[in-house]
Amino acid sequence: MDSGAQEVIAYEGEAILEPYEGMEFESEDAAKIFYDDYARRLGFVMRVMSCRRSERDGRILARRLGCNKEGHCVSIRGKFGPVRKPRASTREGCKAMIHVKYDKSGKWVITKFVKEHNHSLVVSPREARQTMDEKDKKIQELSAELRNKKRLCTTYQEQLTAFMKIVEEYNDQLSLKVKNVVNNLKEFESIDVELTQRG
Repeated sequence: MDSGAQEVIAYEGEAILEPYEGMEFESEDAAKIFYDDYARRLGFVMRVMSCRRSERDGRILARRLGCNKEGHCVSIRGKFGPVRKPRASTREGCKAMIHVKYDKSGKWVITKFVKEHNHSLVVSPREARQTMDEKDKKIQELSAELRNKKRLCTTYQEQLTAFMKIVEEYNDQLSLKVKNVVNNLKEFESIDVELTQRG
């Protein structure tokens, strides 16, 4: 992490390193760990939000990390009225977030930082952890599972490509053998015709 322009704030008597635009990290995970720690110390819960991927290889190029009170809950109704008893919403349209982007230097850099929350912050880090609802946990679990499936998919794709290459090489060899057989037959036929004519 780049320590060139660190900004430290005092919150509840504790010194907290605050994110800033241009702040660098060794990896996307390092940025997540930093913002998660910052969130915990300040008294809110981090939510892993949208990302932008490379169209070429599916690699993550940018990621948005924010507050779990980001956005608003949309009421989903079934054909015959509400699906189930509505829960108290944890979303309050909070815009606090950081946007980290993979840089050509190989580092992950904060390109945008929104500091202000539109709700009161939970003072106790333990309380902050308890406010993470099951949906957030499920999203994290499913994201990890999706990453594993994508890795498996890439491995299978590589194996399939290697197998197809072997098949292609075998087909080329087979085509060459068939061509040789056809040429030999043609040669045999021409000798046969010549012998017949002589006879």
